[in-house]
Amino acid sequence: MASSSWLRSQSTKDTRGPVVIYKKTYIDITASVTKPLVWIGSARRDLRKFPKQVRIDFGKALHAAQRGTTDPAARPLKGFGGAGVLEIVDRYDTNTYRAVYVIQFAGVVYVLHVFQKKAKAGVATPKTDIDLIRKRLAQAEQQHTGGNQTHG
Repeated sequence: MASSSWLRSQSTKDTRGPVVIYKKTYIDITASVTKPLVWIGSARRDLRKFPKQVRIDFGKALHAAQRGTTDPAARPLKGFGGAGVLEIVDRYDTNTYRAVYVIQFAGVVYVLHVFQKKAKAGVATPKTDIDLIRKRLAQAEQQHTGGNQTHG
């Protein structure tokens, strides 16, 4: 009972009250669990060539992955056995853009490939892109286990 009267007395003296304490704590907690984003190969350079709105959309989705959540636009990439390799699909101005990233390695989000899908028929990812994603996934795994530490 005494603690609730303390809260009432605090909130009448200070309009911010205990909400500010919670808000600051929440911000500190989320800031401490943001995973680093590591770009493999030309993924970052390729993303910079995309329209601004696509870059913003991909940035939001990748930031969600860094915080440990999954953006609604992200889904597991077929053929990679589970939810460890995710794909973001964004449609803009009659074009389709994709980003593939991996969350299966503890504490890091690796961006493997960013590309514009050019095939006119079907929704499947082209074989050349799948092969490149597999190659970059192997590079990310090697880097994560202590190999070369380049950030593309």
